[in-house]
Amino acid sequence: MCRHLAYLGPPTTLSALVLEPSHGLLHQSYAPADMRGGGTINADGFGAGWYAPGGPDAVRYRSAVPIWSDTAFAALAGSTRSGAVLAAVRSATVGMPVTTTAAAPFGEGRWLFSHNGLVPGWPESVAGPAAELPVTDLLTLDAPTDAALLWALVRHRLRAGADPAAALAEVVTTVAAGAPGARLNLLLTDGATIWATAWSHALSVRVDAATALVVSEPTDAGPGWTSVPDRHLVVARPGHCSTRHLTPIPGAT
Repeated sequence: MCRHLAYLGPPTTLSALVLEPSHGLLHQSYAPADMRGGGTINADGFGAGWYAPGGPDAVRYRSAVPIWSDTAFAALAGSTRSGAVLAAVRSATVGMPVTTTAAAPFGEGRWLFSHNGLVPGWPESVAGPAAELPVTDLLTLDAPTDAALLWALVRHRLRAGADPAAALAEVVTTVAAGAPGARLNLLLTDGATIWATAWSHALSVRVDAATALVVSEPTDAGPGWTSVPDRHLVVARPGHCSTRHLTPIPGAT
């Protein structure tokens, strides 16, 4: 399992979002509150993605070390400001590699993506969905992990012009049908909107007129947090938050 967050709102430092909150990703890396049996710490790497003013694409920083031990990121996070951020800390599924390229966020162009969960029966359980991908996509996965494959499946649909909400919904329900017991909390942003799924794991949102935060766990004890019901998809941006039920494909559990 992992912990992740996405933020949209007035520009702020990465540190203010990731490192400084009382239960931000730094704290969740060594003291998560709701892992649901998916490990006890998130020490197998981390990453952050953000959007620089005027830049066409997202910028990413990823590492294979625990977030608390990366002093370079701490310095960068204190001086880097953005109005759109996606970040994650990683707890690797047993048997999957701990490498920089296995850490979220995954990305292409303006897209940033993260997965919190696991896919049981890997890799046989996802052989069917993987077969729809171009061979070059399979050969160039960021890492041989369930999260990297899920990103490839979502990206394949986005490249074809699919609505982001529909892309996430289709990937989640298809993979869940072939991998019973999968935990598929996916998080996606283009810097203007956040899309996320809650499938067998925790997800919370806090949205007001100026900001939107979608997180695995609330990052502070303040008001305004709402727990997303299981098997729901969220679309959030400042001033807007909507949810809809994800209808499982028959056989998905």
